[in-house]
Amino acid sequence: MALFKFLSKDKKESLDKGLEKTKTNFFQKIGKAVAGKSKVDDEVLDELEEVLITSDVGVDTTIKIINRIEERVARDKYLNVDELNVILKEEIAALLSENKTENVTDFEIPQETKPYVILVVGVNGVGKTTTIGKLAAQYKKEGKKVILGAADTFRAAAVDQLILWGERVGVEVVSHGMNTDPGAVAFEAVKKGVEKDADVVIIDTAGRLHTKVNLMNELAKIRRVVQKFIEDAPQEVLLILDGSTGQNAFIQAREFTKATDVNSIAITKLDGTAKGGVVIGISDEFKIPVKYIGIGEKIDDLQVFNKHEFVDSLFSSD
Repeated sequence: MALFKFLSKDKKESLDKGLEKTKTNFFQKIGKAVAGKSKVDDEVLDELEEVLITSDVGVDTTIKIINRIEERVARDKYLNVDELNVILKEEIAALLSENKTENVTDFEIPQETKPYVILVVGVNGVGKTTTIGKLAAQYKKEGKKVILGAADTFRAAAVDQLILWGERVGVEVVSHGMNTDPGAVAFEAVKKGVEKDADVVIIDTAGRLHTKVNLMNELAKIRRVVQKFIEDAPQEVLLILDGSTGQNAFIQAREFTKATDVNSIAITKLDGTAKGGVVIGISDEFKIPVKYIGIGEKIDDLQVFNKHEFVDSLFSSD
């Protein structure tokens, strides 16, 4: 059975292109690591460990991958370096399969929940508002009625940007402007979502508050007000991370998962970086589904994350 049957040709090409810098950097490093070697020995594994760490896979995840390969070397007694790429691909795919990241075929929401409320969190500059706009566009293309809430009221650009996205996509945006109560914006957005029978309500939140306590308090307040209308809302807390920041993405993920109940992740800007290995490490370390990846500027360049497709594109030959 084909692993990639769900991916259209255009989307597969976009994914391949979006991961091109990561793939080129990754395999150049591996090529240097195995140059002049005939078999996978301790020296090759040490070199491979360095390649994975410097590709922002993360230390803990790298150790897991190396241990798996060591077990195969011990079991099979001899492995040719020409087999290393195949083995590495298999072990990365296996590692992703063990995590909660599930293959999603499209932009879909649970049918039994209406409106489905998504609270979007993340620091400034990671592409949070842009991701919300692209997500709204994809949901609308699927025939869903979408309402956006501009609750990042600490930054004027965030409010204005979300309003522009609403106009561009053709969805309603609830906004009270800058320096207003984020909870009030979230309250009205969900209230309007219920009244207008919306399918999805997406709420933007502040990208930076002075302390983690402030962040936790603000997000807790937003949760309380939306639960006045829907008891189990928000159904999704989506953390946006910038893939080009490498290890900083891990730090941000740790802080936000401590501050609130994040249950999905989007990793953006993978097309402009050689640090796409961060997707593997984030998925493995936090055991939270990576739901979306951003691989370009176009609306369609926000793709649902499919582990098989990702690994295939990362290891595909030109």
